[in-house]
Amino acid sequence: MVVKVYGPIYASPKRVLVCLVEKEIDFETIPVNIFAGENKSPGFLKLQPFGSVPVIQDGEYILFESRAIIRYYAKKYKSQGTDLLGKTMEDEGLVQQWLEVEAHNFEPPVLNLVRQIMFSSHYGITRDEQVIKESEEKLGKVLDIYEDRLSESRYLAGDFFSLAVLSHLPLTHYYWERVYDKGKETCECLVG
Repeated sequence: MVVKVYGPIYASPKRVLVCLVEKEIDFETIPVNIFAGENKSPGFLKLQPFGSVPVIQDGEYILFESRAIIRYYAKKYKSQGTDLLGKTMEDEGLVQQWLEVEAHNFEPPVLNLVRQIMFSSHYGITRDEQVIKESEEKLGKVLDIYEDRLSESRYLAGDFFSLAVLSHLPLTHYYWERVYDKGKETCECLVG
């Protein structure tokens, strides 16, 4: 059976898509237009009661929250495709640790920067320079810690590509393509 992934154009669903590609799992995408309110329709809310994406439907099994989904597929298909959890319990512990760091320390400032800089120009959100400054400072501190860690290993969780790295990809891409590269004059945290 083919896995259905709802909401593929947004950042968090892309995290799931990369995982499915790495695990060599067949999938199809189901667009969900958040800006048109499709995520608040009764049909969608039956799949995801909070109205956010992604959601996967794997036969009768439904799961939401991108990090829960990628953990599920990394374990369910451990021996298929790329091993995203490592070979030992200790490897997996480090993967889980850096996944949490990504969720709680990396994503919040990057998401704030993307929203403040990208969305303010496209969706009429009022740009808050204080939020931008604070987010740049927080991100700079996280990146300093990453730099220290990456002086010891090839990737955050060790010398192997894992869920920890994969989970950083969507918002890093948005940040780099739509914030940093387009707004270098406002985003000093990676160059200073």
